[in-house]
Amino acid sequence: MSYKARKCGVRFEPPAITLVYEKTDGNSRQRIMPIRNFSKFSDCTRAAEQLKNNPRHKQYLEYVSLRQLERLYNILRGHLKGESLEVSLERIRREETLDPDEDLNKLDDKELDKRKSIMDELFEKNRKKKDDPDFEYNVEVDFAQEQVVKSCGWDDDSEDGF
Repeated sequence: MSYKARKCGVRFEPPAITLVYEKTDGNSRQRIMPIRNFSKFSDCTRAAEQLKNNPRHKQYLEYVSLRQLERLYNILRGHLKGESLEVSLERIRREETLDPDEDLNKLDDKELDKRKSIMDELFEKNRKKKDDPDFEYNVEVDFAQEQVVKSCGWDDDSEDGF
C-alpha cells in the first residue's frame, strides 16, 4: 500500500512527530510517532535519520524529506532548551538561508553537506517539470547588462579560421 504525506508537524507534550497522510484510496489519516530518548543535547540529523529508517514508520515517511524531519527535531530541541516557537523558527530560518558570497571551500564536510542539502531542496522546489501547467520547453531570457562587457583576446577569431 502506498501513502502520500500531506502535512508533517511536531507535538511538544508528549514529544511526537505527527503526519497527516493520504492512502491510495483517497482517505486521509493521521499518524503520531512518539519521540523517545531525545534531549536538548541530541543530534537532530541523527534522530531524523533514525526515524526515517525505522521499519515501523518507513513506509509513511517515504515522501517526507530528511531536511523536513531535521527541522521538526530542531524545533523540538529549541523547545526543550526553553526557546519559544517563534525564536526557534527564526533560528532555523537563519541557519537555512544561503549567503551567495559565502566561500564554501572554507567549510568543514558536515557544514558543506548541510549547504548542499539546502541547495538541492531549493532546486527541487523551484524546478519546472513537464507535467507542470506553466512549463515551457525552450525559454530564452535576455539579461540587462549594467556595465559594458570587456572582451578578452582568447575568444577573438584566430587567423587560422577555426
